[in-house]
Amino acid sequence: MRAADLDLRDLFELHPKGGVLRFAGERAVLFDAAALGLLRRELIEMLGATAAHAVLTRFGYAHGARTAETLRDALPWSSPDEWRRAGGRLHRLQGLVTFEPVVRDPTAKGAAPFAEAIWKDSYEAEQHLLLVGQATEPVCWTLTGFASGYLSFAHGKPIYCVETKCRGRGDAVCRMIGKPLDEWGAEAEAFAPYYERDCLDGALRKLRDALRKTERKLRAAEKTAEDVVRGEEIEGVVARSDAMRRVVSLARRVARSDVTVLVTGESGVGKERIARLIHEESTRVGHPFIAINCGAVPENLLESELFGHARGAFTGANAERIGLFEAAHGGTLLLDEVSQLPLPMQVKLLRVLQEREVRRLGETRDRKVDVRILAATNDDLAELVESGRFREDLYYRLRVVDLPIPPLRERPDDIVPLARTHLARAAARAGRPVPVLAPSACEKLVRYTWPGNVRELGNAIERAVALAEGARIEAHDLPPEVVGLAERRRGKGALRPLADVEREHILAVLDAQRGNKARAAATLEIGVATLFRKLKAYGR
Repeated sequence: MRAADLDLRDLFELHPKGGVLRFAGERAVLFDAAALGLLRRELIEMLGATAAHAVLTRFGYAHGARTAETLRDALPWSSPDEWRRAGGRLHRLQGLVTFEPVVRDPTAKGAAPFAEAIWKDSYEAEQHLLLVGQATEPVCWTLTGFASGYLSFAHGKPIYCVETKCRGRGDAVCRMIGKPLDEWGAEAEAFAPYYERDCLDGALRKLRDALRKTERKLRAAEKTAEDVVRGEEIEGVVARSDAMRRVVSLARRVARSDVTVLVTGESGVGKERIARLIHEESTRVGHPFIAINCGAVPENLLESELFGHARGAFTGANAERIGLFEAAHGGTLLLDEVSQLPLPMQVKLLRVLQEREVRRLGETRDRKVDVRILAATNDDLAELVESGRFREDLYYRLRVVDLPIPPLRERPDDIVPLARTHLARAAARAGRPVPVLAPSACEKLVRYTWPGNVRELGNAIERAVALAEGARIEAHDLPPEVVGLAERRRGKGALRPLADVEREHILAVLDAQRGNKARAAATLEIGVATLFRKLKAYGR
C-alpha cells in the first residue's frame, strides 16, 4: 500500500447504531472542532498562552507518535518510506488540516528542508480566530506537534516541525517546515521547550507553577522566533519608514486574493522583491514564482518565451518547449519592465489575461493556465497610453491594484538599516567579519539622494567592504559621490576629468527623470542603448 492510497472508508470502522469506533484498528472518538476550540480557550485563560502552547503541542506530539506506531504494522505498506510519508495524508483523513506539498523552485538557492508543506483549512487556526482572536504568533500547536511526533517516531530521531506562516496570525495560509533537531541549531531554543516531557509532569497545579517560572524565558524565545519568522517573510525588504510600511501592508493585503497588481517605482527600488513578497504571502506560495524582464528578451523570441512553441514552429525549434505561463501554472508570473512589450505582444497578453489560455507557437489548440499575473515598470504607463505606445485596455487590466514603491530618498529611515543588511551580505561573500558602520559613514549615507536607489546603495556598500582597512566602515570608504563633491576636490578651483563631469551630469538627469531611462536618454540627446552602456559602466 502507498500513502496516496489511504482511504477513510478503509481505515474507519463503525457500527450504524454507534458505540465503539475504530481508526486503523485502534479505538477512536469523535470530537466537535468547536469543543476543542473551547478547550483551547480554557487552557489559555487558565494557564496562560505559553503553558497552553506546551500542553497542546505535547498532546499533538503524543498523538502523532502513537499514530505512526499503530500504522507501522497495521497496513501492508509497499515500503517503509510509504509509511513514513503517510502522516500528511492522515492529517487530512482525520479532518485536521488539508495537506499540500510545496513545489520548490529548482533554481532556488539553499537545500530543501527535511519536510515542508502548505496547510489549508486548519481546524486550530479556525477555532483560535473564532474563540480567541487573531494571534501574534502561529497557533497550530497540536498540528505541528502531531507532525513532529509522527516524523520523529517514523525516522527514529527527533524531528521538530515549526509554522513559519499561520492563518491564526493573519497569513493567507499555514506553512510548516520540519527539520531534525541537529539541523535547527540555535533556533531550536525558541520551540524545543514545548516538546519536553517534564513540562507536563505532575498535577495541574504543579504544571501551572512550573510553567510560570519559565514564562519569561519562553516569552523571550517566542519574541525571537516571531522576529525570525517575520524576517523570513519580508527577507530583503526593510520597512522602517512609514512609507515602506504602507507598501508592505498593502502587498500583504492584496496577496490574499488573485487580483493583478502593477508594481511601479524607479529603477532599483526593489519592485521584484515586493512582487515576491506578494507571492510568498499568497495561497500560491507552494508553487513557482517566475519573473521575466520583458525588455531583455528580443522581440522575435518573446512570444516563444512566454507561450512556448511546438517542435518545428520556426527555424531552430528542434524540440517542444513550454512557455513561462505554463511553467508558472499554479503560481505567479512577474512581467518586469512590462512597458517594453511590443504592441503586437500586448494584444496577445491581453487575450491570455482575459481567457486564461495560451497557445504555443506552431499549435492550433489552447491550453488552460492558472497563473497569477504581477507586472512591474519604472515608466509612467498612463503617459505611454496617451502617446499610443501602450494599450489602454491592457493598462487597466494590469492596474487592478497599483502598488507604487517610493524611491530611497523619500524614505531616509530605511537607508541605514538597508545598508547594514547589505553590509552583512557583502561581508559574508568576502568571508570576513561584519564591519561596523561609523557614525560619519551613516551621516553620509542618509544625506545622499541615491538616484540608483537600493541597487546603488548595495553597490556602494560592496565597495566599502572591499576598501575598508579595519573593522569599521568609515566615510572615506564610500564612493566619492556619496561622500560629497566638495570632499573629493583637492581645491576649490581643481580641474576634473571629463569622464567625471559626464558621469555626474548623466546621473543627475536620470535622477531628475525619476529613473526613466527613455526620457533621460531623450533629454541627454543620446540613444537609449548608449545610456544603458554608460550606466552599466557606472555600476548602475
